[in-house]
Amino acid sequence: MAYDRYVAICQPLHYDAMMNSRACVQMAAGAWISGILYSMLHTGNIFALTFCGGNLVDQFFCEILQLLKLACSNTYLSEVRVLVFSACLVLGCFIFIIVSYIQIFKAVLRIPSEQGRHKAFSTCLPHLIVVSLFVCTGGFAYLKPASNSPSPLDLMVTVLYSVFTPIMNPIIYSVRNKEIKAALRRLSGCR
Repeated sequence: MAYDRYVAICQPLHYDAMMNSRACVQMAAGAWISGILYSMLHTGNIFALTFCGGNLVDQFFCEILQLLKLACSNTYLSEVRVLVFSACLVLGCFIFIIVSYIQIFKAVLRIPSEQGRHKAFSTCLPHLIVVSLFVCTGGFAYLKPASNSPSPLDLMVTVLYSVFTPIMNPIIYSVRNKEIKAALRRLSGCR
């Protein structure tokens, strides 16, 4: 998404040539391959562990951190592998998004008209809001100090990054649509 915005704003005349079906397939394949590798790493690590005791997971779903709490074997090596791969994946995506948006903002600030700058910023803002929402809630969930007892805050944060962000995604992106804006105004009673 950041690359699409970058090409649309920084190189608008080359958009059709750069964002062709081949580029879209390559980006989708990159996302799918990294997701498959990430899930294979988690699955392999979980199957390598031995579990004993209870099987009660203090979460809405079988999250990796909750499964590691149930393991009897040493989970240090598994946690380090997952942490290193996750950090590389997240930092790579984050750096790509930051570099793309720095280039975008530099190009937008060079646009002479106020209306042109507003239009360019309005195309980028929904993506930044969705990414920020996901990164902040996910980062809070995984970077907070671990506790042995579940708390309502843990469950609420899990709902925020696993349910709320995907629900907000289409809403945030569709707010730019004039028909959606009109429908929201009618629903809220504003004129």
